[in-house]
Amino acid sequence: MRPAEGACREQLSRIQQSTDFRATEREHRFLDYVVDESLSGRGERIKAYSVAVEVFGRNSTFDPQNDPIVRIAASHIRRSLEHYYLTGGRADPVVLSIPKGSYIPVFSVRAPTEDTASAMAVDVYKPMRPSTSEQAGSNIPAGAVPSSQDVLAQLQRIVSSPEFRRVGRTGVFLSYLVEEALAGRGHRIKGYSIAIEVFKRPESFTQDDPVVRIEAGTLRRELERYYLVAGRNDPVRIGLPKGGYVPTFAWNEPAEPIIAEAVPRPRPLDQIAAPWWRMRWPIPTALAVVAGLVGSAYWINVRPMIDSVRMTGIPVRPTLVVAPFANLGDGPSAELYARGLAEELLTALPRFKEIKVFGRETSASLSPGVGVSQIRNELGARYLLDGSVRTSGSRIRVTVRLLDTSDGSILWSEDYENDLQTRDLFAIQMAVANKVAATVAQPYGVMAQVDSAKPPPDDRGAYECTLSFYAYRAELSVERHADVGVCLEKAVTQYPSYATAWAMLSIVYLDEERFKFNSRSEMPPPMQRALQAARRAIQLDPDNTRGLQALMTALFFNQQFAESMRIGELALATNPNDTELMAEFGTRLAMGGQWQRGAALLDQALPLNPGAAGYYHGTRALAAFMLGDYPAAVAGIRQADLQKFPLFHVVAAIIYAEAGMPEDARREGETFMQMRPDFVPNIAAELKIRNIQPGDQLRLITGIRKAGMPVPDGVEAAITDSTVVSDGH
Repeated sequence: MRPAEGACREQLSRIQQSTDFRATEREHRFLDYVVDESLSGRGERIKAYSVAVEVFGRNSTFDPQNDPIVRIAASHIRRSLEHYYLTGGRADPVVLSIPKGSYIPVFSVRAPTEDTASAMAVDVYKPMRPSTSEQAGSNIPAGAVPSSQDVLAQLQRIVSSPEFRRVGRTGVFLSYLVEEALAGRGHRIKGYSIAIEVFKRPESFTQDDPVVRIEAGTLRRELERYYLVAGRNDPVRIGLPKGGYVPTFAWNEPAEPIIAEAVPRPRPLDQIAAPWWRMRWPIPTALAVVAGLVGSAYWINVRPMIDSVRMTGIPVRPTLVVAPFANLGDGPSAELYARGLAEELLTALPRFKEIKVFGRETSASLSPGVGVSQIRNELGARYLLDGSVRTSGSRIRVTVRLLDTSDGSILWSEDYENDLQTRDLFAIQMAVANKVAATVAQPYGVMAQVDSAKPPPDDRGAYECTLSFYAYRAELSVERHADVGVCLEKAVTQYPSYATAWAMLSIVYLDEERFKFNSRSEMPPPMQRALQAARRAIQLDPDNTRGLQALMTALFFNQQFAESMRIGELALATNPNDTELMAEFGTRLAMGGQWQRGAALLDQALPLNPGAAGYYHGTRALAAFMLGDYPAAVAGIRQADLQKFPLFHVVAAIIYAEAGMPEDARREGETFMQMRPDFVPNIAAELKIRNIQPGDQLRLITGIRKAGMPVPDGVEAAITDSTVVSDGH
């Protein structure tokens, strides 16, 4: 039963005013909207479309399949609410939540005797549970463990609690592990047995399938969350240590009372912005540090990077600090926008895993207009992003710039102007943040270009491989493929936890087969190596955009089309500003028959991705051809101009042939046959491995014949016959 409307609105106000509710301005607006609609009896109107149009200022053409803004914002709100109820809102009388799969808020009354009930539960179990003094050496030895009955009671308590979120098969997974361990079969708890008995994988299951590792990570997080919330005072703690699947059982220490603001919230080491001279060190130590710094100024920048490599196993990446934006206006809009824009940037930029972005606490500790020397000396960051906001009447102007902290030079600057009367403030700030993130941080963006032309003074190690990879993608030549493959294999040997390098290596392996670049006879074959490397990247970093892109592409060419598209959608929702991913997903959609949507994604990516434009202009030209727009197809293929990439020439030949340009078609066809003499004789298999639909295969083969290339007789009939047989089943 939902609480009274007044109590619900009071709870919303309590949440919105709390500093423990970590949400952006647009997310506050989102929450206001869905709560008001629900309490006003219009809950059935709360859909992605209405939220996008009425909250985020999207126009009537909004498509939630192409624009994930609502899903992403809802996910952020859920995490912010969860944090709030773990901290400042832990004793609130009303609980507000937004269940996954919906945007309709749910209000529930928290029983006023909850804490008392928890205490009673502790008292009930006290005879079974050794006290702290008993563990120290009283009548129960230290290290005593709960009995099987205690553990099974705790298992039931966990799986029946609404605070233990049953994501996927976590409840079944946990029950299996506990029951196997209590039955004395802990030695049987292996990845293989779990996959077969819990996740119903076939007996051919191998470790290439990461389902068990991923689900174990989810289960660990859910157990940790449960013991922070409902299970704080439970008598028994069930754990799942990293590196194995055998659960542990121990008596749970009672939760310490939490006193609000008793101690400052700890901050990550890489986000501490206090200058070294403000730290309270003993005088001898301080003098020694000063002498060391005077004698080794170089290490101010380099040592934190080396320490980072040691701790994370990931090589140095370009580091970026976002400074607060200066408010140059005279009204409240500019101040609100300045804060909101910085928040949006700190959400969008970290999604690019090729760079490292200092967090919100570091950003908030700085002042607008902070000097590059402070960023360089105190934080060791290579880049500084800052700017200003100016309002004049209904006009708002944002200036953003990227600076190199090594010399203070401005690497990039842009002005964005909007009219507050025609566009929503929150839609404006999100649009600007997305444009800035895509321009600055994407793989072919400003930071990557600067690093290629002007490397930093320290040894970048494996980071050079990522730059080489993108240079290879822009050219797609067999020579660059060989070099980058060797570099990436060395990188993952030196840095086995470097997820981005594994993802890139997956794509390089795949190109051995799909492009016939530097094919090797070693086992396993390229397609399998590509899939293994992509899964390795996701195991290391499930949110790594390049890893998701690699997995999507490897699955696509391993004929797992539906799963490939699911991963593509997930990747696009994870980072909708990554144009490399956007264009690759558009390419896969187009090849699979969704030419219109694929073309739309390519049209979004191309203006922001000039570095890789050749490959994607080629795909966009092919999409225009398949959609019957031959002039656009000709214009697009001329923009591609990938002379060293064999498949460019066959696409050009097909387009020119249909556009009535026989000499151009013949020339491109001859070039292609010289570069890939094996392709046309095996045309059916080559098109099938790319998941091209039978009807599209026939159109392409007609174009290849028209361009003068020798297609084997009977190919069209074989494709038609296989389609009929398939439809018959």
